[in-house]
Amino acid sequence: MSSSNHTESEQLLITEDSECELEQIELELLLEGIHRFYGYDFRNYAIPSLRRRIWHHVHAEGVSSISALQDKVLHDRSCFERLIYNLSIPVTEMFRDPKLFLTFRQTVVPLLRTYPYIRIWHAGCSTGEEVYSMAILLHEEGLYEKSRIYATDMNSRSLQQAKEGVFDIKRMKQYTKNYMEAGGTRSFSEYYTAKYNSVIFQPYLKKNMIFAEHNLATDRSFNEFNVIFCRNVMIYFNDQLRDHVHGLFHESLSHFGILVLGAKESIHFTNYSEAYETLDRVEKIYRKIK
Repeated sequence: MSSSNHTESEQLLITEDSECELEQIELELLLEGIHRFYGYDFRNYAIPSLRRRIWHHVHAEGVSSISALQDKVLHDRSCFERLIYNLSIPVTEMFRDPKLFLTFRQTVVPLLRTYPYIRIWHAGCSTGEEVYSMAILLHEEGLYEKSRIYATDMNSRSLQQAKEGVFDIKRMKQYTKNYMEAGGTRSFSEYYTAKYNSVIFQPYLKKNMIFAEHNLATDRSFNEFNVIFCRNVMIYFNDQLRDHVHGLFHESLSHFGILVLGAKESIHFTNYSEAYETLDRVEKIYRKIK
């Protein structure tokens, strides 16, 4: 009896291993197909979170397997665009992590005042809430007129929303709270106009913004920047892609340029850790020194 049970357990393990191997093959083929056909490279994203989001999309598209999703993605551009929107994780908010923006105002702004011209890159800007936050901060500090904010994302749908500057009015209460905690000096409602269930931010905030599609996994440096914001993007990358992106940022930053990362990210344990000094360890603000 025990021998029979042992054999059944072994058979179950073999079946599970085979299913895992098949799923891995399907996943790799899907990512390879997307890269070769559309030019988007997710092959070095962290597998656990990528697998979860892809399975979520399998169910959302009403198909039964990753292979079936691959067939649909490669033959239906709209399905591919929905998948990209899902994989790029458009989660953000105005003055997200207010203490960071307060620290930026206190620590980095005095350095920016010494520059004749300021270029800031928001990499992976999603729907643009942090971009407008930066514009408001610079405006209040009297620096916006000499600044250019480059906002990039690989998700065209998110970028379009960012360009429009239209957001859900229900989120303004939280955004106002964030703004005040981030050192805001005015009434937050001065910066937008409410219309029905949405708000639109004032046109002058968009005056010095440039929006463009850019994929951190495949695209190259396109300018030299004084500040790069890339928050909570690289937590979805594996070590190889993370080092690649840090190389891109190091190449793109001017000497003494500022790099701002997300709360769960760090410059340490990368190939570029020695190239930066830490301005604020808690808020993950670094300055390029070599």
